[in-house]
Amino acid sequence: MLLAVCHLTAQTTVVPDQSSPTRSISGIVTDGRERLTGANVFILGTIDGCLTDSLGRFSFITSMTGEVTLRATFIGYEDYTLTADISLMHHLTIRMNEQTTNINEVVVTASTFSFGKGDNFKTMDALDVVMAGNSCGDIVAALQTLPGTQMVGENGKLYVRGGESDECQTFVNGMHVLVPYSTNTENTAVRGRFSPFLFKGINFSLGGYSGEYGQALSAVLPMETTDAATSDKCGVSASLVDWNIGGTKAYQNSSLSFNAALTSMGLYDQLFTQRQDFTRPYRKLSGEAQYKKEFNTTSVLKSYVGYDLTSVGLRIGEHRLIPEQSSPVRSLSLKEHNIYANVTHRASIGRGYSLFTGIANSSVFTDIDDARMAGDHYHNFRHEVHLKAEVRKACTHVLKVSAGIEDYIRNSTLRYDAYHYRLNYNILAAHVDAQWRIVPRVFLNASARAEWLWMGKLPSGMFLKSDCLLMPRTTLSYIPNKHLQFSLVAGRYSQTADDDCLAQSRSGYCQSTADHAVLSMQYKSQASLLRIEPYWKKYHRLPLLENGFYQPHGYGTSRGVDVFVDLSFPAKRGNGVSKGALTTTLSYSFNDSERLCLDYTEVQTPDYASRHNLRLTAKYAIGKAIIGLAESYASGRHLPSGTTPHYNSVDVNLTYLLSPKVIVYTSLNNIFGRTNIFRYDTNGSPVVPSRDRFLYIGIFVSLKNNKAYDISNF
Repeated sequence: MLLAVCHLTAQTTVVPDQSSPTRSISGIVTDGRERLTGANVFILGTIDGCLTDSLGRFSFITSMTGEVTLRATFIGYEDYTLTADISLMHHLTIRMNEQTTNINEVVVTASTFSFGKGDNFKTMDALDVVMAGNSCGDIVAALQTLPGTQMVGENGKLYVRGGESDECQTFVNGMHVLVPYSTNTENTAVRGRFSPFLFKGINFSLGGYSGEYGQALSAVLPMETTDAATSDKCGVSASLVDWNIGGTKAYQNSSLSFNAALTSMGLYDQLFTQRQDFTRPYRKLSGEAQYKKEFNTTSVLKSYVGYDLTSVGLRIGEHRLIPEQSSPVRSLSLKEHNIYANVTHRASIGRGYSLFTGIANSSVFTDIDDARMAGDHYHNFRHEVHLKAEVRKACTHVLKVSAGIEDYIRNSTLRYDAYHYRLNYNILAAHVDAQWRIVPRVFLNASARAEWLWMGKLPSGMFLKSDCLLMPRTTLSYIPNKHLQFSLVAGRYSQTADDDCLAQSRSGYCQSTADHAVLSMQYKSQASLLRIEPYWKKYHRLPLLENGFYQPHGYGTSRGVDVFVDLSFPAKRGNGVSKGALTTTLSYSFNDSERLCLDYTEVQTPDYASRHNLRLTAKYAIGKAIIGLAESYASGRHLPSGTTPHYNSVDVNLTYLLSPKVIVYTSLNNIFGRTNIFRYDTNGSPVVPSRDRFLYIGIFVSLKNNKAYDISNF
């Protein structure tokens, strides 16, 4: 009876006639499949009503007479209303319909893993990235715990579902990043350039993404930076290999942030032995700055600039007693400058429309002495300007549309002794995207992307023909309830070959394409998640070396299945003792891929692809300590010189919340010291890591921050 009071409207309340005889109103409430317990049934404008019992039954007395309006409400269902004479309101059967979901409330997660506070699929903030498996604070390493990724330890980059690493493209605030990785010497794992503390949301799509994203054959990694800060922050962190300081100054409706970091392997190389002979230890000096301004609730400006200076020196080759087994000795010296900046603005322009505009600039300078032989010099400059504009509108509660245009303006210069080239080309693109709720529980995302590649004079003296592509993409999803989701994804995707292939191509060269088909099945509850995704990809027009020139005659396929299981067991208390929370994940990927491209002479499995990849993680939190354990396994990789042994590494980490402003993190990778062989070089020698184990100890301190256990570099 009391809950009926909550449904009184602002209209005048009808007071029942106390002298009138009372009447009984009764019936059951159902959704067509089962009876609903706890539904609220009442006469509109009165306090007469009740809740249904465990069998969905209701019965109450009223003194109202004549025609009245009966209403039934239940969370997750549309309100039911019946207007009739009160004498007819007994033994009713009320059938309620599930509430229709607004298109803006739906997040289709097929083939996508989303991390960020407020996401309804899986939550991972910056601290989780730091503590994930063997990531040591690297976003790329944290993502490699997900299904669909390959373990390629000799460079550490993202390889997704049988695709090359450069088939996965990174976007910051919707703008493209030309080179998202730090650089290092050959056969050494690299790290992602960006700090996890920079982002509030990370979306990793392994295939089937919408028309908004292009120039990616296999996967996209869009990341959204944090919003304007409301309070000042300052933080420092230190470890055996890196030192950071950063902070934020908050103003009214805006904030300015900075971060500076120095990474140096010099101290670590002195403390722990390793296999490589460095003449100058690996060092990277990084600086980042952000400015964010909220003009109002619908107009937001974000800007970001980052700079990395990387250098390393390595002695390569050795002399042996048998001359035939010796290799020339050279002292490789590498230096790279990597600059990235973007500015974006998102605003409402009236009548339900919103406009996004952005510009991004990437510049990368790479210089290497003794790159391939003693005395040589390699210089490469790569530059890209990315321009983008997009309009969005929620037309109705069942339809949302967007349309946009963008331009990639690229140029590249390479000089290696007598060989050199210079490239200039444009990729102009447009897309339209529609998200439509066809019927309740059935959603369609249909998009189309068109791209036009234009290039000037090639180094060979020829002119590249313009290449136009139209790529349809669609996702059909069925969401029967809040736990289940089934999706079918299909589409075509394109990517321009890298600059070295373009420079050695003839006028007939065009963009490579890949057709994706993914079936996604997902079950999600409050404490568990299960996802199974069979997929198929077919490549067309890959660059293939023929008679000294690259031609678009390559092809390939990649098929397999990904399985992801996430189980959480919350902390419990018993006999006054708190038992820790446990989170476990299982990621398994089966991949069967083969292709004919680059300098391949026959169709073969790519040398970076493993057929089976398995990763198990467990995180146990008790008190102020969080213990993590990770197991990574990959089957052997098939190479012309032989098949490698399987890869295996067991990693452990410990996080301790020393105080509300101090966090200590430590990890040890490959605790059993297994020497993993990544591949074999052209001489048949195994390529192994520079060290079998890696110990990381870091401390994160918030010097000025109102929030506990929040790393404050940004």
